[in-house]
Amino acid sequence: MRQIICLRLVSSLLTSKMRSHTYIDSLGSASIMAKILNGKDLANEIKEELKLKVAAWVNEGHRTPSLRCIIVGDDPASRTYVNNKVKAAKFVGIDALAINHDATISEDALIAEIERLNADENVDGILVQLPIPETMNERKVCNAITPEKDVDGFHIINIGRLCTDMPAIVPATALGVVEMLKRYKIETFGRNAVVIGRSKNVGMPIAMLLHSDKRHDSGLGMDATVTICHRYTPKDQLEFYCRNADIIVTATGLPKLIKADMVKPGATIIDVGITKVIDENGKSALTGDVDFEEVSKVAGAITPVPGGVGPMTVAMLMHNTLQAAQNRVHSYKLQ
Repeated sequence: MRQIICLRLVSSLLTSKMRSHTYIDSLGSASIMAKILNGKDLANEIKEELKLKVAAWVNEGHRTPSLRCIIVGDDPASRTYVNNKVKAAKFVGIDALAINHDATISEDALIAEIERLNADENVDGILVQLPIPETMNERKVCNAITPEKDVDGFHIINIGRLCTDMPAIVPATALGVVEMLKRYKIETFGRNAVVIGRSKNVGMPIAMLLHSDKRHDSGLGMDATVTICHRYTPKDQLEFYCRNADIIVTATGLPKLIKADMVKPGATIIDVGITKVIDENGKSALTGDVDFEEVSKVAGAITPVPGGVGPMTVAMLMHNTLQAAQNRVHSYKLQ
């Protein structure tokens, strides 16, 4: 009878709307594993919503929103990312185009290209796919895009407005993390959150959104208590902060940095990191900052890599492009 009850319990859990899965250990007993925060499915849901919003916008008599993606050099990963963005844009009804430049283009020539697109009234959104050649100043190039068309949200004005709880175009990855937490109903109010990673494009904006007061103008604040760590945080300190965290967001690019013994039981794990590694068979594979197989046995919810935050970033970029088009029509200036 006990065996039948256990089997029924496992069957029920496998069909749960919470998208949990069950782990059968070496002794044959079942234990609940983390709820999988499926970014791919959620991104598809958001893109379907955006498709309707874009169609409604055009039906109101507005021009089709447009996006221009600049690539410098022949980095295969960059080309894949831009192809995914163009594909997503076309799906939701955004006019998207990739603009390719050789790695030999000068910084001045690249900025001149950006300024041309800034002045083009038929262009709503502009992004420069990073990384760019080391001979260029990344911050200078990102700041060359006018804030209203900066759909990556990297311009100093957009970052500054975000940090002061004002409406802004929010970096797409940070916005994707927030949207994922909201849609999966992960409680953040008063919770302890650790952000591992301090990049100005990912870690910092995620930390800002997590700690911000929801009552302020942006409406995106999540009211968590946030600790920021990074790849040079001493191991014992990193473990201490993680073990006390209800939410861990990691974006370091260090494969399997976060182990199961560092995670508070039931915590939510958002893995932004993605690194190509070679397995024991000599085959390449993508992995995140988190030891997924082990941590998923402890965490309450976890994102996979790939299929977690990555698709959400692309979806929120489409959101930002529509926002930029709407801001243009309503003469909304970011300054």
